[in-house]
Amino acid sequence: MKTITRRDFLGKGAMLAGGAYPAMLALGMLRAAPAHAFDLAGSGNGKHVIILGGGLTGMTSAYELAKLGYKCTILEARQRAGGRCWSIRNGATNIEAGQPGQTGETTQKASFDAGLYFNAGPSRIPHNHELSLHYCKELGIPIQVYNNVNEGAYYFAEGNGPLSNKKIRVREIHNDIRGYMSELLAKSIDHSALDTGLTKEDTEKVIEYLMAEGGLDPDKLYKASARRGYTEYPGAGDKPGKIADAYKLADIINSGLMDPDFYNVAEYTYELQMTMFQAVGGMDQIAIALEKKVAPMLKMGAEVTQITNLPEGVKITYKDASGMHELQGDLCICTLPLPVLSNINQNFSGEVSRAIDYISYMQTGKIGMQFKRRFWEEDEHLYGGITHTNNDLTQIFYPSNDYLSKKGTLIGYYNFNEKAARIGDLSFADREKFALEKGRLIHPQYDKEFESAFSISWHKTKYNLGGWAVYTNDTRKNQYPVLLKPEKQVYFAGEHLTYLNAWMAGAFESARSVVTAIHARVTDQRVTYPATGATNK
Repeated sequence: MKTITRRDFLGKGAMLAGGAYPAMLALGMLRAAPAHAFDLAGSGNGKHVIILGGGLTGMTSAYELAKLGYKCTILEARQRAGGRCWSIRNGATNIEAGQPGQTGETTQKASFDAGLYFNAGPSRIPHNHELSLHYCKELGIPIQVYNNVNEGAYYFAEGNGPLSNKKIRVREIHNDIRGYMSELLAKSIDHSALDTGLTKEDTEKVIEYLMAEGGLDPDKLYKASARRGYTEYPGAGDKPGKIADAYKLADIINSGLMDPDFYNVAEYTYELQMTMFQAVGGMDQIAIALEKKVAPMLKMGAEVTQITNLPEGVKITYKDASGMHELQGDLCICTLPLPVLSNINQNFSGEVSRAIDYISYMQTGKIGMQFKRRFWEEDEHLYGGITHTNNDLTQIFYPSNDYLSKKGTLIGYYNFNEKAARIGDLSFADREKFALEKGRLIHPQYDKEFESAFSISWHKTKYNLGGWAVYTNDTRKNQYPVLLKPEKQVYFAGEHLTYLNAWMAGAFESARSVVTAIHARVTDQRVTYPATGATNK
């Protein structure tokens, strides 16, 4: 029998399961996010670590290193900390690159009512991201449930099909498709059309399951039931409620409601399965709590222009309102997004420079919209959840907080890739116009209730230039491992150096990983870098 080494397995796991991380989780070789404080021995003895970027990774690294006796300096180009962990409130500003054909930059300022906000970056914490929850607990950040799955939200498909251009409750489509698929499979198994290799008793059990799963009648036919909701709700007296007929399967298909825009059911995705959480008062509460812990180490308005490895130590050149400065330290943690780092002078090796240049980032954008009243709750009984579309809105997110209050904000679009690029190329005013134009097709209340909006295109935002790292098989195999190792005195960290891209957990995991590696180096302990097998010795 041929054996496979641990390292070979992880390599194959990366190809088969989207990365070694989930493969290691499945075998119990790695915890998803260890919800415990560090237990590292030894002292940093005042070694100076310069940290580039005051996002979650940078601040968490400084927070943990300070506990171990290191001196840290965080250089953050913006006048705020948190990076992409940002909740837009009244007065918030954002700088983006100009529109196509324009030079220079454009600035937008939010005008929301006091107490209203929307999360421009991360908005959800999966229950299986234990490390994110750990830091919420350690930092004293209260959390509440985030309703990611709402069967009462809508699907809206523009097009020419029988069900096109109509808002249809998610539960109607889910239950109809589930019913029809169960009917087809039950009939096929019952008539031995499938070579299942099952015994007669096993087949009967499978059919019994399909009848329950799909809501089939005794003849194994799908017919509409209360599962998909009512056209008239049950009530007192002679009010049993009315149930509409199921949509025809052919109509669902011909209207595009089985296209990729809609079949990525959120509750099937591991990271999006309930229960999900959010920080009370906005996700920026996490960044604010970290900032309080590292405030003496944090220098705002410091834009890094050059990173230089010295024979011993590292030199960082940066500029602020008073001019150019140089800062020397023993070691450096670079958490800058790779598209930003790609434009900074440095003396890295060719291999490292190529890795920085080759790894792509997601084009993505959001718009937060304030309304006079929470019509989605009052008129349509929508308490959290997501409406999905096949147009450039992609998604509308309803808030999972402050239910039944007077006013509210919702996310009017959250889009990606080509859709985000098209909308990002619009002016701020035209993005708002687009969100209203497409949004009123689903919610005609927009016209009467809308008050203000604030949009962000992360791929056009200065000091980000993208939402999160997106890997191909090639860049995950060839470039990703390069950046897991230190480049002399410079260590790289961030969500882009994990298998948890786009999640806050990636930032926290990376911070712990880099702190462990640095502390092992300083205290003369051996550490093996993942994916490469190289050590610090």
